[in-house]
Amino acid sequence: MPADPPHRAADPQRRTVASPQSRASATSAVEVRRSSRRRRTVSAYREGDRTVVLIPARMSEAEERRWVTVMLDKLAAQESKRMLGDDELAERAERLSAQYLGGRARPASVRWVTNQNTRWGSCTPAEGSIRLSHRLQGMPEYVIDYVLVHELAHLLVPGHGPSFWELLTAYPRTERARGYLEGVVAADRLPHLPAARSE
Repeated sequence: MPADPPHRAADPQRRTVASPQSRASATSAVEVRRSSRRRRTVSAYREGDRTVVLIPARMSEAEERRWVTVMLDKLAAQESKRMLGDDELAERAERLSAQYLGGRARPASVRWVTNQNTRWGSCTPAEGSIRLSHRLQGMPEYVIDYVLVHELAHLLVPGHGPSFWELLTAYPRTERARGYLEGVVAADRLPHLPAARSE
């Protein structure tokens, strides 16, 4: 997602909207600029202490809200490209266990792996080991945290029964993170069509 420069000549409609509550946004304000010159593309970039989101003028308010969230997540992912090392990942898991699981989940090891292409994470409760797919690297922090909490919960409850999902309710971004990951999977299954196709 290239960060397009603002299109001043089109005299876009501008308005500042409240930033969705998310750690993905490092700024306090989001300015949406609508442009009649834009037909299909949406882009975003940081401008000082705010995030500017450029959208086509014909977009509905519901589409605008959805795209603001999507673009904030994309920017946050780009900005957090620095890969966490295994030691940092283990420290993060320890923090998340203390915060959401009362410190009861105590993994012996937490590490990235490159051989998990159909799962986001896995664990072996008997060994206390947690493995996260390298495909998560660069995704928003709340998504990585969700996968960590998910695997930490498996150290306490092996299956996906009601008691497991009850543990996951402690993490406030569970549904949002699951939706994000489902979107990634769905996007991978879409046919790759030319960007300029007609609607």
